[in-house]
Amino acid sequence: MQTLSLIRIIFIAILVSIAAGCNHTEELPASDADNGGLILPKNFEALVVTDSIGRARHIAVNDNGDIYVKLTYNDAMKGEGGTVGLRDTNRDGRADTIVYFGDYKDEGGLAVGVTIHNGYLYTSTVRQVLRNKLTPGKLVPESETEIVLTDEDENVVRNWHTTKPLAFDNKGYMYVPFGSPNDACQDMTKFGPTGIPEGKGLEPCPDLETHAGIWRFDANKTGLTQKDGIKYATGLRSIVGMQWNPADESLYGVVNGIDNFHTMYPKLYSSWQAALLPAELLVKATEGSDFGWPYAYYDQLQEKNVLQPGYGGDGKIVGRAAEFDVPVIGFPGHWAPMDILFYQGNQFPERYKKGAFIAFHGSTDRSPYPQAGYIVCFVPMENGKVMGTWEVFADGFTGVDTVVNTSDARYRPMGLATGPDGSLYISESNKGKIWRVMYKGDKNKFGDAELANMEKRKSRSYIKTPDEELDNLHVGDRLEGSILYNTYCASCHQRDGKGDNNRFPPLVDSEWVTGDQERLINIVLNGYQGEIKVNDKIYNGIMPNNSHLDDHAIASILSYVRARFGKQRKSVSDHQVSNVRMKTIK
Repeated sequence: MQTLSLIRIIFIAILVSIAAGCNHTEELPASDADNGGLILPKNFEALVVTDSIGRARHIAVNDNGDIYVKLTYNDAMKGEGGTVGLRDTNRDGRADTIVYFGDYKDEGGLAVGVTIHNGYLYTSTVRQVLRNKLTPGKLVPESETEIVLTDEDENVVRNWHTTKPLAFDNKGYMYVPFGSPNDACQDMTKFGPTGIPEGKGLEPCPDLETHAGIWRFDANKTGLTQKDGIKYATGLRSIVGMQWNPADESLYGVVNGIDNFHTMYPKLYSSWQAALLPAELLVKATEGSDFGWPYAYYDQLQEKNVLQPGYGGDGKIVGRAAEFDVPVIGFPGHWAPMDILFYQGNQFPERYKKGAFIAFHGSTDRSPYPQAGYIVCFVPMENGKVMGTWEVFADGFTGVDTVVNTSDARYRPMGLATGPDGSLYISESNKGKIWRVMYKGDKNKFGDAELANMEKRKSRSYIKTPDEELDNLHVGDRLEGSILYNTYCASCHQRDGKGDNNRFPPLVDSEWVTGDQERLINIVLNGYQGEIKVNDKIYNGIMPNNSHLDDHAIASILSYVRARFGKQRKSVSDHQVSNVRMKTIK
């Protein structure tokens, strides 16, 4: 009996040991003391895997931990190849083997796409989707390159939105987006005074036949062209990141919206509205879905589709926009979402398995407001619907508090991938830096407290909704204003601002200068004729129309006048002049 009891004890001990071994998580490498410059939720840490490998776009991580990076151009590293293979041989988390390869040539543009599927490494150029069979144990594939898909559009190289990220479902299909060849389906032979195509859209839009959508193909075939696929979803201007979500067996993509609203439609959209609109989208694409480009756009402020101004919209009219599908969520305009990732690892807290990570490259055209984006966010989701609101997951890429110009941002987030141990990898495109993000806390105790500091990050100038006046970076230049004043104004109001004591009133200590700014802007912009009372004296001269001056010039003149003659510290902004111009000039 004692012998049997002893055997049972030993047997149970062995089972416990085996079970413990099965649940054992490999020890994670040491993080960088400063997390590689990243700001993350509590108990998340990061290290820099590699730096300055070239202008990195999307990334993929193999089952053995090898990392593959797609560069912007084939000659990014002096012609050594457009794909980079990274391997960590001493298991410290950092790449000590870096190899450039790829017997293909990118023909320009910002082609993206590198994916591992069924043992193949897929890479995308502007014109083609390629694949190589991965060789077990080898970093660089030894197989010949197969051409999976060729884009036969003769103008594809000049199409800025032609990016071909890939997604594979669990039914044997491959999904490829074909981006729109222009901003809003305009007539590309007609240009406005600003040098960009005029805003009126073509009806019907001919581009929808072969562009601005997602096509589905047989994932087991090669030598394909667009004609071999079926149009799966449409009305999607530019998709740069796409992934199949196994949780609900659906295809999701992140979409870049239309630009230049203020430039194309200055009477309908202020520069502030144009900085925020239209929304950047996270969409759930189902067979036959239509998200409205170019006829409609999603307004995240109103939380609905509205008619695109090139088709008769004014920012409020819904009209036929009501017929189109709406996104899962709309983000602020021009944030440039580049990649989406549904986390499938076991290292992070369980909440991160219900939702999507999105990398925002950051804006280029939000002027005169701060450029925005430049973060990785997390969108909590369940059954394809957002639960609560999106969260800042990784910050610190910009390196500055306010991004005035896009080049001010030190790094621009680009690609996302999950490693075999559940670590999250992030690439950036300025220099080619890659981070590995790890969770080292108690997964069962992660909650709102750990996210509190990240929620506060939403007050950053490159994340928050800008204040229409306070955050306008284009205020009048007083030095420039003094020159313009002496050119256009001094002949009447005199250089000392005291007028001629006859027809032209003084500006010094005038309530017209120190008072309502909109009234003052209107007078300078549109002129004034008739009696005017200044400092208890009546004047009856003629103030000429100055609408030929641009917004910044008028803002500069008035900033100078208010500072010198009215002792007002607050400058007039371009935005304020633009608003008055929109209201008063027909």
